[in-house]
Amino acid sequence: MNNRSIAYIGAGIAALIIVIALVSMQFGGHHGQTTLAGGKDYIVVGTKPNKLFLVDPAARKVVQQYTIPGEGSPFTIDTSPDGRIAYVLTESMNAISGIDLDTGKQVFRAEFSTPEERVRSIGGFAVSPDGKEIFVQESAAKLLPSEYVVEPARVAVYRTDAGLNAKPARTFEIPRRVIMLIPSTNGKILYAMGWDMYALDPQNGHIISTKPILHWNRPNASPPDILDVWPLYERSQVFSTAYFYTRTDIAPDKPGFAKTGILTLDLKTGVMKMRDFEDTSAVIFSTVVDPTDHDRVFGAFYTLSKIDLAKGRLAQRVDLPHSYYAINVSSDGKELYLGGTMNDLEIYSASTMKKLGDIKLPGGADMAASSLRVIHR
Repeated sequence: MNNRSIAYIGAGIAALIIVIALVSMQFGGHHGQTTLAGGKDYIVVGTKPNKLFLVDPAARKVVQQYTIPGEGSPFTIDTSPDGRIAYVLTESMNAISGIDLDTGKQVFRAEFSTPEERVRSIGGFAVSPDGKEIFVQESAAKLLPSEYVVEPARVAVYRTDAGLNAKPARTFEIPRRVIMLIPSTNGKILYAMGWDMYALDPQNGHIISTKPILHWNRPNASPPDILDVWPLYERSQVFSTAYFYTRTDIAPDKPGFAKTGILTLDLKTGVMKMRDFEDTSAVIFSTVVDPTDHDRVFGAFYTLSKIDLAKGRLAQRVDLPHSYYAINVSSDGKELYLGGTMNDLEIYSASTMKKLGDIKLPGGADMAASSLRVIHR
């Protein structure tokens, strides 16, 4: 290698260092806030009463805490694609607040109800992949002088640049009992999970296709049951949830009568699978897919479960100190983060399933089923 080649390489490395420095400056903090370095994971989670936290899992500490304006406790949380803004369902499911994680300021606010109409969102909302819109599942009742009139279930779409008095840019009706909204990676489909999985046109709500869940045609099987209000798909871009059902051809007191499986929906390809992995032996509230292996899923409640969907089996299960409603995973798939119910975040190794650490959230308040989201910036 001659001196000119070495000089070119040196110049290239110097240019790369400058670019990295500029990117780090771009994502830095403001107004006295701690600077957020680029290229690492952070956890965003909330606790009562309307507190939001930014956690550095590598350092095992809380980096920032914020107060969400209003009353109530945080429920569903989603973030902007660049990880700068956390959108939180709050006010007893009656509002979404957008908090800038660098400044701590509220930059977005949408109040759902009006004097003529009482509106609640039962957990279902999502930010579009381009960060320009928020899709919100709404259940509404018109308040008349002598009666309440239940209105059709709907999605309200808000623009994220609408400020602190945001109103829906458009609305469209959806099937009842939808509790989860999940955008495809290209933003062309809005999946709505209810009794079945509906693929909606995000512009007008037109049902493009329906993937059966409750209405599956599996032989000798009862309709499956799902309980899930935790959107935890951001690292793998594969939505997952546990389902439970019973065999109709087996006596209730016989092995194999109750079955547990995992539903996965690939948000890039649209492929949905429902795969059993064990005779039911533990309750699983939330699940997350390994971003490095989409056939490996982790589930949590009173136990932490590692599930091998390729082989259709439970790979490993360990007991937890108490119940944890929400589970998420690091971007490299090496660490698992458990939260919900109380004020502690637990960190486990995804490979060994051994506890690596824990983080106490200030104030001692519980997370109360708040989402636990992982951003990378």
